[in-house]
Amino acid sequence: MARTNVVLDDNLVAQCQAVTGIPTRRSLIDHALQELLRHERQKTVLELKGQIDWHGDLSAWRKGRHTS
Repeated sequence: MARTNVVLDDNLVAQCQAVTGIPTRRSLIDHALQELLRHERQKTVLELKGQIDWHGDLSAWRKGRHTS
């Protein structure tokens, strides 16, 4: 784990903490970095839209799924 000193906008941090309920700056930054990675990975998956040719029976595939 690395240690880094950064200057943060106190108002922005307070707003983000209020919205997320995340109590510490460290946890808030960790959360923000994880969300950035999730977002970037999601973009990569969305770029595949229309490029994958799937053949199958969607109704049969869904029969085994449980509904909550």
